[in-house]
Amino acid sequence: MSIVCATNFSDTARRASTLAAELARKAGTSLWLVHVLNPDSVRAFGKALLGSAEAVLSDETKRLAQLGVKVEPVLLTGEPAVMLDGFCREQGASLVVASRAADESPFGGEGGTVDRMAQTLTVPLLVMRDPEPLEAWVRGERSLKVFLGVDRSLPFEAARDWVMTLSKGGRVDVVGGRVYWPEEEARRLGLRQALAYGEALPELQHVLERECAELLAPLAQGGAPVRTRVEVGVGRIADHLVDLAEQEHADLLVVGTHHRRALGRLWSVSRHALRLARMSVVCVPAQAMAVGADTPLPEYREVMVATDFSETGNRAVAHAFALTAPGGTVHLVHATESKPSVEEEAQMREQLSALVPKSANDRNVRLNIIPGSKDVVATLAQTAERLGASAIVMGTHGRSGWKRAVLGSVTQSLLLRTDRPVLVVRPPATS
Repeated sequence: MSIVCATNFSDTARRASTLAAELARKAGTSLWLVHVLNPDSVRAFGKALLGSAEAVLSDETKRLAQLGVKVEPVLLTGEPAVMLDGFCREQGASLVVASRAADESPFGGEGGTVDRMAQTLTVPLLVMRDPEPLEAWVRGERSLKVFLGVDRSLPFEAARDWVMTLSKGGRVDVVGGRVYWPEEEARRLGLRQALAYGEALPELQHVLERECAELLAPLAQGGAPVRTRVEVGVGRIADHLVDLAEQEHADLLVVGTHHRRALGRLWSVSRHALRLARMSVVCVPAQAMAVGADTPLPEYREVMVATDFSETGNRAVAHAFALTAPGGTVHLVHATESKPSVEEEAQMREQLSALVPKSANDRNVRLNIIPGSKDVVATLAQTAERLGASAIVMGTHGRSGWKRAVLGSVTQSLLLRTDRPVLVVRPPATS
């Protein structure tokens, strides 16, 4: 793996290339110093422009080589974001370093080079604003305070994994920040909404804080100090994340990016974070997630299993215990369409308890009776969100043809309502 530094030979770009060289030396990898020429300028000025660019690139390469790192100069022609992305794919680069002047207007112009790079590159992009904290961290003189934007998405997981990799190079203190709108999250979790506009009830805040901590748990397990900030926010999420990062005096803001296009860019957190933040920013695309041999094994510590007390529903319970890691928790759930009486609920709990395998002593068990909803699928999906289930286990009646069309399938409908892993337990063959 290698680091790529995109330079335009400005003073801020020279500072960024110095930082990139220090990072490469610390990681024990090489540095590609890349300058991309405008094709119209090349056509207009020809060899004179090429010769001048090569000379400046050569001087910068010699300067960086004195820092004790192997530097390879590269001169390309074309649209910078596209050319850099192709070059990074070809070289298997792990990081692109670029710069944006600290006094550059956050609203100046549309589609600048750095913006296009953030929306095009398939590797993380470090946009340097204030290099001093990063330079001191590279030299081992201080820890690095990282503010990580948190949500439930693949880009976030990629960003979290990148911060874990960064922490291997030195002490990193992480603050995970999540911005949410109460009404939207209350609907997702099936919780009561506050009467006042934009107000969050304590129960909702508690669930979201726990969910945020669970999303950040891999960082804490890796040894990095981690704190969370979960805040209500109205408007663009990026504005609130940047404000929280400034409150925390963060050296580096890390966000995942969806590579949004067209009007979707109006809601792009990474795009607006790049424009608004006064600290350095790292944009991590979902494509940067580890795959194949480097993919960490998931651990299912909170597993929800739903049964309607049918044969296939009850068969799913043992599978849930088998899936749950030792020390984890199995949430055994039964949803009802109307509120049961005290006697009925006690009977249901007794039925649920009888389904727990005797060999499941190293797992925790929680029995959940979810009463009073005609929409069983929505109830189960919301319950899985509230519990923070890392996986859902359900039985299916195995209906097909007209029966499936007429009677429907709770399991199939749940698959469409949740993005959590679902294990479907089918009935045994009868023939």
